[in-house]
Amino acid sequence: MSEHKSIPSVSVTYAQNGSSKKPNELGMRVMQERAYDKRGEQYLLIKSPPASGKSRALMFIALDKLANQGLKQAIIVVPEKSIGASFNNEPLSKFGFWADWNVEAKWNLCNAPGEDGGKVNSVKAFLESSDKVLVCTHATFRFAVDRFGVAAFDDRLIAVDEFHHVSANPDNKLGKHLGDLIARDKVHIVAMTGSYFRGDSEAVLSPQDETNFETITYTYYEQLNGYDYLKTLNIGYFFYSGSYADEILEVLDSHEKTIVHIPNVNSRESTKDKIKEVDHIINQLGTWLHADPVTGFHLVETPDGRTIKIADLVDDDVAKRDKVSAALKDPDEKNNRDHVDIIIALGMAKEGFDWIWCEHALTIGYRQSLTEIIQIIGRATRDAPGKTHSRFTNLIAEPDASEEAVTEAVNDTLKAIAASLLMEQVLAPKFNFTSKQLTSGPVEGFDYGEGGYDPKQENIGFNPGTGQFQIEIKGLAEPKSDSAKRICSDDINEVIAAFVQDKSSLEKGLFDDETVPEELTQVRMGKIVKDKYPDLDPEDQEAVRQHAIAALNLTQQAKAAVNAGQIDIETGNTALIDGVRKFAMDVRDLDIDLIDRINPFGEAYSILAKSMNEQSLKEIAAIISAKKTAITPDDAKAFAIRAVQFKRDNQRSPSFTSTDAYERKLAEGAAAFMRFKKEGRYD
Repeated sequence: MSEHKSIPSVSVTYAQNGSSKKPNELGMRVMQERAYDKRGEQYLLIKSPPASGKSRALMFIALDKLANQGLKQAIIVVPEKSIGASFNNEPLSKFGFWADWNVEAKWNLCNAPGEDGGKVNSVKAFLESSDKVLVCTHATFRFAVDRFGVAAFDDRLIAVDEFHHVSANPDNKLGKHLGDLIARDKVHIVAMTGSYFRGDSEAVLSPQDETNFETITYTYYEQLNGYDYLKTLNIGYFFYSGSYADEILEVLDSHEKTIVHIPNVNSRESTKDKIKEVDHIINQLGTWLHADPVTGFHLVETPDGRTIKIADLVDDDVAKRDKVSAALKDPDEKNNRDHVDIIIALGMAKEGFDWIWCEHALTIGYRQSLTEIIQIIGRATRDAPGKTHSRFTNLIAEPDASEEAVTEAVNDTLKAIAASLLMEQVLAPKFNFTSKQLTSGPVEGFDYGEGGYDPKQENIGFNPGTGQFQIEIKGLAEPKSDSAKRICSDDINEVIAAFVQDKSSLEKGLFDDETVPEELTQVRMGKIVKDKYPDLDPEDQEAVRQHAIAALNLTQQAKAAVNAGQIDIETGNTALIDGVRKFAMDVRDLDIDLIDRINPFGEAYSILAKSMNEQSLKEIAAIISAKKTAITPDDAKAFAIRAVQFKRDNQRSPSFTSTDAYERKLAEGAAAFMRFKKEGRYD
């Protein structure tokens, strides 16, 4: 058994002010009201966490489009049949709205028997009817567009739930169909997602199509800060050696309502026998008594004499699994905390699975997709009476240098760190950065801390109602174009997601002592922004880069202050804010050059060092050091561009003999660029 324990890499505390669940006079919660205010837009993209009420927001918008905007029908498209239940009839007028949401039973194709392809005729019948709302799966909709063409859907609302399933990749048929619908410009589209990231880093929409959408963003911070009960959320990883089943009780507490996702049978964490793994977990928890004949749940007596109920969604016996699944979905038991204690699943109980009592999402083995990780975390972020704490734990096998699969193990470790870094940004308040000018002044609605706004220095304001920072940074490049402004306002986490998933950057930042921070913050991040947004001019690319690295590094510095005990976590939901302010006070100037000189992965390494076996950590560093590569033509070009800027700023070229490590890197990069150019390595 390992001596090291699970150490949260992210710990966020919220205010429990109840605002996100408080309805207005129309029965709308905060996010729904925000979306409804934009109901007149032809193309809407709603980015909002699980349990924030996206389904009902769509109902409000759709009813208005049908009654007041001249649309004939609304077609709701969901990724799987089980999610169709989210759009069942709702008596909205009971809560103050001017109409009810009704879907005739025959038009909720998620409840209809048969395969998706066979339901296409039902879609045609609906299009030819005078009825207003149809609910179907992504697959049914794809088949219908294939058969009838995009013109058949003119003058209708197409609402796509769990929009992250779409991709701009031409091989993604739903993405292609949506692109064709947008090109024809005869429909309205509402797209909704609680996890906008793709593990494969592919864009959900092409940049041209995305500019058509008005984005409504409701952050995790706003959602969780406005809960009534849930106060803290911890996210972390735990490393083990040997078999995970032997160490699972290190992180699995039978007193917590838990969803356990066991590893895919093809992963290295799997024993290749999923049934035995479930049996082993049950035996670790206590003594099996019997299976409940009504629910199919296993009744297990724990060593302290309690009887807990365990739902097995892994069993290959379809009849048994369907019984358990039906029992979990029983609407009469939705508000019964004692209905079940632990759910063990493999591919189920993720997206769209609503168990409000879940306090711990325990995932064994790394999941390839950031989207999947965010979806799993979302299972534990529901608000429920008496539920004050929740957590997500990723149980990962420690790399073993003696294994053939050591490279794969190292990669999984890096990916787990990347996911943790990204979730820190997702869970943090929103950053609004501005350049510090002589004319700068306080922004209404923001608290600037003790002493208030100081015109002589960079200021940090916070609005507790909206969960937003207003941060002044000296020398910050401001975005000029509308596209760059939108990216800096709404999509900085998209940039950070691409950066933290960049394997080379992670390896260098975590384990290469010779790496200069600017190599990561300026060169690597700069290249990522350039590749991601090639249509932006260089000035706007630089503005996006600076905003992204400022958001990432300020979050890391705040977390470092909290983890070092410099900030009292008992200050509640202001701990991160206090950490950012402390960092700003500890430096002479909060300027972009200072921020660029911080290694974005420094605090992640300190967490890793506390949670991983010291020998394993050394082995990872040795493996990564052994495969150091010479500078690439792309990196040389990026260094050369920075070297030109250095010469412009300093009236001299960077020197090979400088005492500044980054200046030496610029000189080496510029020389390599000239060498590659002579060799004809550039077009």
